[in-house]
Parts: sequence; C-alpha cells; structure tokens
Amino acid sequence: MHLTRADHQKKVVRTLSAAQVLNGVGVTGTVAAGSLLVASISNSEALAGLAQTTSVMGAAAMALPLAKLTQRGGRRLALSVGYGVGVVGAVLAILGGTHKILFLMLAGAFLVGAASASGYQARFAAIDLATPEHRSKNLSIVVWGSTVGAVTGPNLMQPSGNFAEFIGLPRLVGPYFIAASSLMLAIIVIQIFLKPDPYLTANVAADGITQKKHVPTKVALRHIQSIPKALFGITAVGVGHLAMVSIMVMTPVHMAHVDVTLSIIGMVISVHVLGMYAFSPLIGSLSDKIGRVKVIQLGVLILILSAIVAGLAPANEPIPLGIGLFLLGLGWSCTLIAGSTLLSETVAIEMRPSSQGASDLTMNLMGAAGGAISGVIISFLSYGWLCIIMTIPVVILGVSSLSSEVRSSSVEA
Repeated sequence: MHLTRADHQKKVVRTLSAAQVLNGVGVTGTVAAGSLLVASISNSEALAGLAQTTSVMGAAAMALPLAKLTQRGGRRLALSVGYGVGVVGAVLAILGGTHKILFLMLAGAFLVGAASASGYQARFAAIDLATPEHRSKNLSIVVWGSTVGAVTGPNLMQPSGNFAEFIGLPRLVGPYFIAASSLMLAIIVIQIFLKPDPYLTANVAADGITQKKHVPTKVALRHIQSIPKALFGITAVGVGHLAMVSIMVMTPVHMAHVDVTLSIIGMVISVHVLGMYAFSPLIGSLSDKIGRVKVIQLGVLILILSAIVAGLAPANEPIPLGIGLFLLGLGWSCTLIAGSTLLSETVAIEMRPSSQGASDLTMNLMGAAGGAISGVIISFLSYGWLCIIMTIPVVILGVSSLSSEVRSSSVEA
C-alpha cells in the first residue's frame, strides 16, 4: 500500500517512539546502577562518575559513525547497529560487575552509550520528513517516547537486583539484564516497522535516484560556525547536557552518603527523567509557536533554578532533591529540543546528517567532561558546590542568547 508523505511521517514517529520506550527502559536504569557499581568495585566515590563518563564517551564515539551509516544505508541501519552495540555492552558490564573487573565493566558502559547515541539520533530521524512548522513538535514526540521507558527503567533497579541476586550475581548488575533484553526488542521494532526508511525517502531526487552526499565532519563544523543561529543551537544542546549529566550522575552518590535505599534513589532519578521527557511535546509546540531561542532562554532559567533547589537539598530529603532533579530534566528538555531543531533547520540540507552527528558528538563530549569532573568536585568540595559551579556555563549560554544575530527571526524551510 502506497503511503502519502504525511502518513509515512506519522508511521515513522510512532515507530521511533516505540523504540525510544524500549531504549529508555534499558539505558536509563543503568545510570544510577553504573555509578554505584563503579564505586563498589573501586571503593572510591571520586571514581563513581566514571560509569556515566565512559557511557557518554561511548555515545560520543558512536555519533559520527552513526551519521555515516545514516548517509550510506539510512536510519534503520544506523539505529539497529547502535542498539546492537548496546546489547554487547550490557553483557560486558554484567561480566565486569560480577567478577569485579573495573575495566570490563567500564568497557560495557562505554558500549551501552552507543544505544544512547542511537536514541539521540532517533530525534533527528523524526524530522527527516517533517514540515517546517511541525519540526519541533515531531522531534519532541519522539523525545517524549522515552518517558515511559525512562521512568520505568530506574524503578526496575530493585526487582532486577532481586533477579540478579536470585541467580547468584551482584544486585547492581541486574539493570544490565534489562538493558540487553529491551535493546534487542528495539532492534526488532526498527527492522520491522521503520519502512520505508525516512532518511532515504527524504533524499530521493525528482528522478527517483537517492542522493547520497558524504560531507566530512570538519566541513560540517565549519558550516555550523559560519551560521550564528546554528552555532548557538549546537552550543545550547551541549551546555544543557553538561549541566544535566554533571548534577544527575552525582545525585545517587550524594544520597548514598546517608544510606538511602535503591528504591528511593530510583524514584528520584525517575522524577528527573520525567522532567526530561514527559513535557517534551509541550516544549516542542512552544518552540514552534514562540521560537527556538526563546525556549532555550526559558531552559536556561529553569536549569539555574534546578541547581539552586538541588544544591540546597539535604542528602536524606528525596522530595526537594526530586523537585530539583525534575527541574534539571525540564531545563535540559528545552535546550535539547529547541537547540536541535534550530541547528537542523538553519544548516544546508546536504549538511544535516554530518551536522547532526557533530551535534551529538559535542553534546556527549560535554556530558563526558561533566561526568568526569563532577566526581572530583564532590570529592573535594560538595554536591552543593557542584550545583553552583554548573550554573556558570548555563549563565554564559543565557547571555549569548541576547546576541542580535542569534535572536534574528529568519528560519530556513
């Protein structure tokens, strides 16, 4: 049956959303478990952030290969490969955690990051066939698809831990069993339902021949730097991710200081993830209506407020910590959705895959840097100081949004 472009786009969004649910179940549950597992193996809180750091580095390392795979074989190929590498990573993490081999566990976390890279790329796949006036909304619906899985994932820490313990393994490797299973299901969904491929369809010329233009990343980065709004968009995505990862990854460690249970920690992380994804359609619609830059400015204000609330919350008070982490996720959602859309619509069409890969690379490198320094900061100073320090780049982003070149209203179709 022949699909119209509009019907095809609806099918793409539904399929990507389903895959994001499964991706969220798998990856998000490993966030808190990974930090606690590294701390347990190494007996060092200063190293706890390495789990998230290596995971984010894995996502960064996969960003450009996934972009190249997209150019060569479309979104189905790229997303499936990313999720598949994540499955391998989950298995390695289980082995490393079971035998207390830190390198093996971190190698697994690195590869699980590949699944995160696929999840990030899925948001761009949502706008391959989208019309200009609905780009942010379509992108945000796929981001929202992560809500169910991402909120469920952390709350599976306890039952998955019980399962791991039942078969004679450490409780903290339990979430990685969930990750391996759900990511395999995500591959199946993508392979069966993401047809025809949205990227390949969007790049078919009038004569019916697919246009495959391979643009080097260096060329894409120079192109982004030449366009103030595109540069601001990629910066907003990177800074928002830096602040979010830095504070989020150290929150379980902060709470563990006073022996807060895994269930409570999982609940706080779930509330955080709810803020990241649950309101994304609203943020997408708002971005389409009032503009990308204004939504990024709103995200800046929310991120600053989140750092204040979380930074002042005692480690044994999950309610104020939950509020702070919820706001952290909401601010991140604003910068991610509006920034990603702003970048994609202001670069030339042939530059989009490489620019999107460069955006994910930048975002994940910023997150990796945040994960690395956050453990050091909390070790030498405190969680409160970490929150204060992370407001600095956010404030700088807010100031840069006042530039006349950034605030100009021109948008490319």
